[in-house]
Amino acid sequence: MNSFNARACVLATLALLLAPAPAPAQSALVLSTCNAQSGTPLPPACSAVRGDRAEGWLAQSRAEVMARNGVVSTSHPLAAQAGLRILQQGGNAVDAAVAAAAVLNVVEPQSAGIGGDMFAIVYVAKEHRLIGINASGWSPTGATPARLKAQGYDAASGMPEFGILTVDVPGAVDGWDQLLRRAGTMDFRKVLQPAVELAEQGFPWSQRVAAEMADTYTYNKQVRADPDTLDTYYPHGALPAPGVIFRNPGLARAFRALQKHGRDAFYQGEIARAIVAKSNALGGTLTAADLADFHAEWVTPLSTSYHGFDVYELPPNGQGFAVLEELNLLEACVPRLGFELAKLGPASPDYWHLLVETKKIAFADLDRYNADPRFARVPIEKLISKDYAAAQCARIDMAHASAPASQPQQQGGTVYITAADRWGNMVSFIYSVYDALGSGITVPGYGFVLQDRGALFSLDPASPNLIAPRKRPFHTIIPAFVMKDGQPLLAFGLMGGSMQAQGHMQVLVDMIDLGANLQLAGDAARFNHSQDNNTLELESQLYDLLGAQLAARGHKVRKANGDDMGGFQAILHAATPAGDYYRAGSDHRKDGGAVGW
Repeated sequence: MNSFNARACVLATLALLLAPAPAPAQSALVLSTCNAQSGTPLPPACSAVRGDRAEGWLAQSRAEVMARNGVVSTSHPLAAQAGLRILQQGGNAVDAAVAAAAVLNVVEPQSAGIGGDMFAIVYVAKEHRLIGINASGWSPTGATPARLKAQGYDAASGMPEFGILTVDVPGAVDGWDQLLRRAGTMDFRKVLQPAVELAEQGFPWSQRVAAEMADTYTYNKQVRADPDTLDTYYPHGALPAPGVIFRNPGLARAFRALQKHGRDAFYQGEIARAIVAKSNALGGTLTAADLADFHAEWVTPLSTSYHGFDVYELPPNGQGFAVLEELNLLEACVPRLGFELAKLGPASPDYWHLLVETKKIAFADLDRYNADPRFARVPIEKLISKDYAAAQCARIDMAHASAPASQPQQQGGTVYITAADRWGNMVSFIYSVYDALGSGITVPGYGFVLQDRGALFSLDPASPNLIAPRKRPFHTIIPAFVMKDGQPLLAFGLMGGSMQAQGHMQVLVDMIDLGANLQLAGDAARFNHSQDNNTLELESQLYDLLGAQLAARGHKVRKANGDDMGGFQAILHAATPAGDYYRAGSDHRKDGGAVGW
């Protein structure tokens, strides 16, 4: 090639490299969410039927994730990847769980954040034991029935749903700090860094979270009334949409304050001052002392055995004891009534009738007794005893659905995280701001909402859950753990208000009685029974299969989708002669991320 041709070739190449890229063919890549509420016509793709797996249960959404060095499973892939990043940097399961939790504040703000609470059960490998932490905040000093009555709320109306009167001290940050100090290996400087980067650099809203944020704008009236919430999450009046880049520099600022000054920044420092100022501006009673005096509590997990497996939940003020009562009822009553769940199987109306009726009995006790044990006596030993369960069996009528007394149906926006590491530590971790975007109130300059967990207090003077200063309300969020023969087996949880205690029972039955793997247990259809109006929601295919038969027994059945069925995540420790490893599953109803290495 002569020099002229060579120069021409170089110039032509440079011209191609420097030329502006052609505009993408948008018409070929308009990707629909198949959501009729979005206001756009649905493309033909939305009428497709689902394909089958190549093996196993054809309806299973994907395979379990299996890995030896560590795994993280949660409801958003970016959070799971943040936890994995910490594991790969040498952190342990506790470090990874807190890192994932911080990222979930960024990417799922409608569900969880540093303005909320958290609970965890941790298997500490070097100590060969489980530990539990209750990081649920207490109510403000001024939270009294008299004050609520002066604001127009009483036993008949119940607590307000949103707003400053529902705000309690957020417990999550102190819980994170105590977990890291007790069983972690890193501090806030390292574990919060992935969240800082995402909050500053931005991320695209996922289809699910964008839809939930858009729904929240309509559902949570306080969101529309709070300028700081609008500026943070709905700038310029725009609703979140899938693929739109969202940044939260205020939240990054809050995380950087924690990195620099530790948990004291939140409870005594700059963030604390901003929280109190916001509360005062809205007529709240939260004081600087309410924040400064708060500390999470280490608690001993409760347990019962179910077909040879030891199932652990945390004690009140959480609803975990109802799960243990449900399992005891199934173990005692199913054979007494002449059945085996494994032989009935999930295509039998008897199977579902037994589960639903069991749930009703346990939830009646939950409503009657659950409260902050520092203020009320909760007879836990009785409620989770085998003898007590056996005495309840006569209450189950296989021919007729029972009609329990009405009780409040707890809602909830929540995230669940489970993590495990190469040293054998396993974490079951859950946290929440309760309702979607919590109270609807955002702390100015720091980009996070305050929870509305106080909405779960009672204003009935006869209730053990009656509101009082520095009292913790009835709490829905519950982590869970299973041990077998003294060894750690399974860390799992399921989010979604009152769905959690009934959901724990369902997935445990799937795994222990029916032999489901973790992913199958999460993918299988579930029910959600409301004690409030005695309505039984069944996911669509389950409704089509058995709805009429259950209705014939007196169940008030309604077809539902996965929105009301929570999100299940789990990690199983598998011991084999060739070595140990982990198996993980993540619910397809959420954005579902289980990752390992």
